[in-house]
Amino acid sequence: MDSTVTTGVEENVWGGGNRPLGASYGKLMMWFFILSDALTFSGFLAAYGFSRFKFIETWPIADEVFTHVPFFHGNYPMYYVAFMTFVLIMSSVTMVLAVDAGHKMKKNSVIWYMFLTIIGGAIFVGSQAWEWATFISGDYGAVETKGGRILQFVNADTGERAALADFAMTLPDERVVHENKNGIWFYDEGYQPSYSVNEVLEGFKANSNILVRTEVITEEGVKQVLSRQESLAKLQNATQVVEGANLIHNEYGSRLFADFFFFITGFHGFHVFSGVMFNLIIFFNVALGTYEKRGHYEMVEKVGLYWHFVDLVWVFVFTFFYLV
Repeated sequence: MDSTVTTGVEENVWGGGNRPLGASYGKLMMWFFILSDALTFSGFLAAYGFSRFKFIETWPIADEVFTHVPFFHGNYPMYYVAFMTFVLIMSSVTMVLAVDAGHKMKKNSVIWYMFLTIIGGAIFVGSQAWEWATFISGDYGAVETKGGRILQFVNADTGERAALADFAMTLPDERVVHENKNGIWFYDEGYQPSYSVNEVLEGFKANSNILVRTEVITEEGVKQVLSRQESLAKLQNATQVVEGANLIHNEYGSRLFADFFFFITGFHGFHVFSGVMFNLIIFFNVALGTYEKRGHYEMVEKVGLYWHFVDLVWVFVFTFFYLV
């Protein structure tokens, strides 16, 4: 019998053993984690896709939801999301350069490229937090009917969205606000919308250039706008005013859209935040010369695999939520 086979001395890439494919234990475990996490994200995105096409006629239009840019007022659909995506992809490029510099044992270059990667990740996480805050606070406001449908408002003259503040009336004695300074008995009202349904209805009647826009998407790919008579009839079924989005109400349209948005982008944001923390730890270890003493920068390569994974996942999230 061949002694090289019985003793296991012969090197065979596909032979398994302690280092299959020549990968270290740590790198192999990182690949296992990435594979399991990829399956998790695949399940989430598949569920989103199913709901998206099941309710395709009433699903919010991304270009009308994500229109904000920090420090600028106006309608800039997808501009800031595109900026976030660009920053995250560029951070993946700097991570590639850091790994390459590690292979060449260039400590200073690894430090520099790791620093740029951390800055890019921090910008992305901060931008996502700002986007969440904007999404939650809302901009225009809407009303919700008994059946859970969302009614938005547009200006008939310009065809643009109309905010509740543009036409809603403030009615005296519409609500009682309990303040500590006004009496002995005091309790917290909790969250109250800026206007009541009656104030929105009276303001609508007083402004003939305001029309109702429903959730339904027409064949032209735009939301259905009703006539004045149809708008008044729809508003009779209004039960509450909705401002912004949360897990229960969503001024942009279907509540499922907000649920998936918070869950999937939040789950991905947690991964990016974790990646920034991992990169910080590796960055300080590089600066302290830990990997220089070991004679290799494999830890940079392992955290790089994770970082490329979260970047790749964002490409799919971006496509599903913002482009499709």
